[in-house]
Amino acid sequence: MITLRRATAADAPVIRRLIHAERLNPFGLNWRRFWLAMDEDGRVIGCGQVKPHCDGSRELASIVVLPAWRKRGAASTIIRQLLTENPPPLYLTCRAELTGFYARFGFAVVENPAELPPYFRWIIQLTRSLSHVFPPLARLRVMILRHTTTPKPQSLPAQSG
Repeated sequence: MITLRRATAADAPVIRRLIHAERLNPFGLNWRRFWLAMDEDGRVIGCGQVKPHCDGSRELASIVVLPAWRKRGAASTIIRQLLTENPPPLYLTCRAELTGFYARFGFAVVENPAELPPYFRWIIQLTRSLSHVFPPLARLRVMILRHTTTPKPQSLPAQSG
């Protein structure tokens, strides 16, 4: 059974290790914004946060689940919790092949960059610029999605802590 709890200062090293292992953006990892997914023995198996940006936009970010726990509902549990406590709009960046997963939660690809907050327009420009310098990035196809609907209440697993 997967349970959730808010992160504490003592969890900061675990959060950094999870993010580093998945090669996710290591910036903006404030433990105070994180929720942690725990296994039956209280071990951290995943995490996620909603990260604020200087333009006022907010990003569903740092969603990580240990490989042994993937496809078992941990990421979905974390995402539902974060959506419940963070009203829309929320944005996220992900690889193109993950857009279907996030669509289940009400996220949709933003096709027109003019509809994006300044931070995410900058991300698009940065990705394009870096792909000219480092061509393998062009194959990565980073997408920006937006969540604009309030989630329907769902029963969540028990939260410890």
